[in-house]
Order: sequence, then structure tokens, then C-alpha cells
Amino acid sequence: MAKVELKQPVVAEIAEVINGAQSAVLVDYRGLTVEQDTELRKRLRKADVTYKVYKNTMMNFAFKGTEFEALAPYLNGPSALAVSKTDATAPAREIAEFMKTAKNLKIEIKGGVVEGKAFDAAGIEEISKIPGREALISRLLGSMQSPIANLARVLNQIAEKDSAPAEEAPAAE
Repeated sequence: MAKVELKQPVVAEIAEVINGAQSAVLVDYRGLTVEQDTELRKRLRKADVTYKVYKNTMMNFAFKGTEFEALAPYLNGPSALAVSKTDATAPAREIAEFMKTAKNLKIEIKGGVVEGKAFDAAGIEEISKIPGREALISRLLGSMQSPIANLARVLNQIAEKDSAPAEEAPAAE
């Protein structure tokens, strides 16, 4: 079997992973211990992020002709690919949080593509600071609910004040 025929399924797998993805982040995973790598994979799995190590040449072939082609300059050295189809900021956010919590960590973000735009490591760091979709929705609902709750409290206080029994004046002798 020719080498090309062996590589085609891997390229097809990568193409399937990035098809319809909202974001992809390339990571240099050198220096991770097995325990750290396992912890990172667990975190990413919980956030519905696909994380896998591929050969750079395979990723380069799979990225050709897609919005992820902008990642080609970052394909040097060991590379792992973190992809999310549901939350555009999840890969960057989860990897950055992991980098903060793990001790003696040598993992490094190379770059990424978020919603069709390419970013370098510094750009991905900034994107990692954006809260997740659920957190943004809860903040929005909280800010929408706050004025209504305040109005309800004020109306309740007015109602309690009006319904309180008025003190009777002392009887005149």
C-alpha cells in the first residue's frame, strides 16, 4: 500500500474534525506529563472540545482551502489541535485556564482561528478571557432582571407603608 493511501484517512479525519468548527487552537504540548495531559483532555472533553495530536503535514493538507489555512505558519514542532463546534471561545479559554492552574507547565499556545479570523498566541490569550456562552447569557438575563426586581421591591415597600396601621392620636381629655 502506498504511503499516500495510508495518509488519506488521517487527512479526512482532520477535515471532518474542522468541518463546521467555530474555532481551532494549535498548542505545543512539549513538556506535559501524562497526568497533566490527561487532566487537560478531561477539561476539554467537558467543554465539548475535540483535542488530538496530529502530524503537521497531515494538518497542513487538511487545512488547505479552508478558513483554517491561516494556521499553516504555526505548524512547526509538536502540535496538538483543539477544536470546538459549539463554543467559539472554549478551546482558548479551557487551555488558558489549564495553563494557569498547572504547575511547572510548559504548554504553549501557538495560534488559532476563531469564527474565521486567524489570531496569534497573544490574540488567543485575549480571546481566552471572554466568558463562555452560558455565562454571557446569565449575565444578560441578570442585567435584564435587575431593574424589574428593584421596581418590585420599591412597589412592595410602598404597599407595606400604605397598609401599615396609622398610629392613633391620643384621645383628648
